[in-house]
Amino acid sequence: MASEESFVVLVHHRGSIKRKTRSGVKFTDKDPLCIVVNPMTSYDDLVRSVLMKLGLEGAKRDTVKYDCLTIGSDEDLQVMFLCRRQFPESGGSNRNTTNVATAAGSSSRAAVASSSVPVYEPAVQLVASPSFAVDLNDGVGDEVGSFDILPNALEGVPPVGVGDGVLGDADEDDVEPDTIEDDSGDEVGATGPALAGGGSSSGTQQYPPHFSSLDLDAMRHEGVLGHAVGFGARDAEGTAGLTEFQVGQQFQDKDEALLSVKSYSIRRGVQYKVLESDHRRYVGKCSEFGNGCTWLIRLSLRKRKGLWEVKRYNGPHTCLATSISSDHRSLDYYVISAFIMPMVRADASVSIKVLLNATAAHFGFRPTYRRVWMAKQKAIALIYGDWDESYNDIPRWVLGVQLTMPGSVAVLRTSPVRVGGQVDESQAYFHRLFWTFPPCIEAFRHCKPLVSIDGTHLYGKYGGTLLIAIAQDGNSNILPVAFALVEGENAESWTFFLSHLREHVTPQPGLLVISDRHNGIKAALEALDEGWLPPSAYRAFCIRHVAANFALTFKGKDARRLLVNAAYAKTEVEFDYWFDILRSEDPAMCDWANRIDYSLWTQHRDEGRRFGHMTTNISECVNSILKGVRNLPVSSLVKATYCRLAELFVRKGREAEAQMGTGQQFSQHLVKCIEANLKTARCFTVTLYDRDNSKFTVAETTPTGSFSLGTYRVSLASRTCDCGYFQALHFPCQHALACCAYSRLTWTSYVHSVYQISSVFSVYQMGFTPPIPEGFWPPYDGPTVIPDPDRRRAREGRPRSTRIRTNMDEADPNRPKRCDLCRQPGHTRRCCP
Repeated sequence: MASEESFVVLVHHRGSIKRKTRSGVKFTDKDPLCIVVNPMTSYDDLVRSVLMKLGLEGAKRDTVKYDCLTIGSDEDLQVMFLCRRQFPESGGSNRNTTNVATAAGSSSRAAVASSSVPVYEPAVQLVASPSFAVDLNDGVGDEVGSFDILPNALEGVPPVGVGDGVLGDADEDDVEPDTIEDDSGDEVGATGPALAGGGSSSGTQQYPPHFSSLDLDAMRHEGVLGHAVGFGARDAEGTAGLTEFQVGQQFQDKDEALLSVKSYSIRRGVQYKVLESDHRRYVGKCSEFGNGCTWLIRLSLRKRKGLWEVKRYNGPHTCLATSISSDHRSLDYYVISAFIMPMVRADASVSIKVLLNATAAHFGFRPTYRRVWMAKQKAIALIYGDWDESYNDIPRWVLGVQLTMPGSVAVLRTSPVRVGGQVDESQAYFHRLFWTFPPCIEAFRHCKPLVSIDGTHLYGKYGGTLLIAIAQDGNSNILPVAFALVEGENAESWTFFLSHLREHVTPQPGLLVISDRHNGIKAALEALDEGWLPPSAYRAFCIRHVAANFALTFKGKDARRLLVNAAYAKTEVEFDYWFDILRSEDPAMCDWANRIDYSLWTQHRDEGRRFGHMTTNISECVNSILKGVRNLPVSSLVKATYCRLAELFVRKGREAEAQMGTGQQFSQHLVKCIEANLKTARCFTVTLYDRDNSKFTVAETTPTGSFSLGTYRVSLASRTCDCGYFQALHFPCQHALACCAYSRLTWTSYVHSVYQISSVFSVYQMGFTPPIPEGFWPPYDGPTVIPDPDRRRAREGRPRSTRIRTNMDEADPNRPKRCDLCRQPGHTRRCCP
């Protein structure tokens, strides 16, 4: 027989049995015995357990009478377990047999496992939240107006309090009616509870530690599964972890009480109805009330104590599950939100699939994808603030961040709200936001003269796109320098982002912009008055996007690999080699590539502006620095960029300072490259061609020197080599190093200044200022900023993905396999711990 976990059955040894009732068989025994059985329990073991409970151990077996269905052999027990399998698992009680309570059961139908009353503790403490600041450059019209912040204009904003509830009379509060009318309808007045300590975007909630941390691997699935199951229920003596409700048992508020009742119902696998629900009382009864079950609970608010208390309880359930279903009505997104709260708090980017499987494993029922998605949005709102109210926090954040770090830049654009054809002056739709911070502006002056730009979709309640500009220091570290929240990738949004990027962050001449081939980017970069045309700035394509577009027309990984190899070629000879192979595969492939200017996608024609970088690196940036921010409300998203960048500047600045303290002159990345080049610069024959030690020829030979493998011309004065590496990467290649050794010259003078460790340190030298408390932000008296309802995700069904799947989404065959659930390598979802 298949192995199952233990569960509790009831043994009715006295009283009467009523047959032919609507519920099958009804037992009137008020004091049944509880026996723990499992699939390995034999008939003799069952009888011995019953006799021990009755204190009749050693007596004859015929002194105990079994009725309704005689269990006379191991086969009869197998029948009982087979019947039990026809019903869904009702909870986690079987996982811990020491916490098991009395379960409804009979000898004719399968027993439904039971468990303790839920004991979750999802409270969110309300304390002062971090705040930030930026320069607000707005005009009139559909933009939020600009503000001049003066020290004497700073006003304290009192913290938002909790609304006062309307309580009933003190006398009526503790009065319990004699009878409660039967009600066979569905739930009446059932309301979804809001978790205790719910955050508000305008309040002063505290954000979790990973809000300002770059290490988001704190979430461990096994730790969540071991969490206590309940919502902090206590009886009159303060006992926690009860297996059944008790009269006098108290809860902090109504939300906690409702979550306990719902979780209790889910774990029993039964349904209940709500008879009465308001701000003073809550009454529920079993759906089978009057048909074989008398379960009923009444909770009331104790006005003097401010607690909710169980005033009447008839339990446990004496009915069985009436239907076979993989879902449960009480398992709504409020209950799921409370359960997944620890996982969402540890990692806001945790996937819905992981949360759905964890919920199904914990409760024994499998909710819909949409319900889990809604539960995650509710959990995020409780941690980070309300989705809608967060838009109105943006103007105050702009003023606050400007006060925190003068010189920061933020531009907020809104659009008018029209009601009945008239413009509502009191409200405005959020349209676009551009922001950056002084350390980012200063850092870009010491980075490589190139910037990667790309957009990534938001995954929250409202759609939109996050545009990011990324720089790279001399140690190959990526650094976000500017952000924008826009409605989507189009010509207007890219023009908005790139114009402010050029004006405030990247005014340097000769700058290179690496991007994909989006038409909106093309239109923005080709605008005459934006400063992105040559020679002020140059454009280059991300080769990964070019290869993805190429694969849409020409199938096959081999052809795509040839195109990428041709793009990475640093010399024209090498490029022609790979291009000839591509032409031999299909001449149409070369015709497709020839339609794109070589200077936009090949390395040998970029005149050294790429510094060897051929992609946008946007995915690396989002994963390593901005992981999870796309799942947050907009105000929390912009605040998270401040906190994450502050942590990044501290960490990278300490690393660079430590390297400077050891006397290093260049970055670790450059040192590794030079060491690799020195190892291969041993079998070279160098010939000098001028008396200024500037022009050389380098012949590669075999270790014995008998055969030549090629000859390269090197010019130290112009920093070029026929291999192409010297001018592409801006530090000496192996041939240039051989020439330096031949002429007794130091190679350090031929390295670009961006690779010096002092330049890397200068990138992170200017740190961030600790944010002032949100209560001290300057007041904002403009129109209320609200989200555009057109950006709201679909209210029904699974949220539609806006991502366009291409070959870039295919997994790397050389990448180690990871589990679909926990995303850890070394195992699959079948054996996931």
